[in-house]
Amino acid sequence: MTLGDFFIWISNHPIGVLTFFLGLPITAILAGIMGKGEGNLSPWKYLYSTLIYLTAIPGIFAVTLNVYLFLFEKQSIMEANMYTQVLPIIFMFITFFIINKNVQFGEIPGFDKISGLVMAILAVMCFMWILEKTHIFVISIMPFYYVIFIFLALLLLIRLGMKRFFR
Repeated sequence: MTLGDFFIWISNHPIGVLTFFLGLPITAILAGIMGKGEGNLSPWKYLYSTLIYLTAIPGIFAVTLNVYLFLFEKQSIMEANMYTQVLPIIFMFITFFIINKNVQFGEIPGFDKISGLVMAILAVMCFMWILEKTHIFVISIMPFYYVIFIFLALLLLIRLGMKRFFR
């Protein structure tokens, strides 16, 4: 089974995906009601951490997939798959918004790891896009350490931007 076959299967059997993504914000709402004001305490912060990972990994994958399909494959936005390209992103933001009402993201264990993952993926995607747009013969004229320096500078800029964004 290829990734394309898996996406087609999800499109033909959406009930599992819809149940999963609807369950995440509902669980966050229930946790917010039952643990009102206690989101930074031990049992709740681990539940929120689990919810963040369960929603962020598919959401990050969907964003990366969208960037790849729209920038590199030149896919039309009208051909976007709702279950694999749109729904994970929407529910990621909804779940993050609900969780942020009860607890700050800095108090949730492991949230800094997810933001680091996002920054690394974003830096690699920007680097790949630059390589694709400038064509390889332009880069081959440059010394290789310039390319590494550009990549590290992009990574640093993205990291600083994300830190300011999440404050």
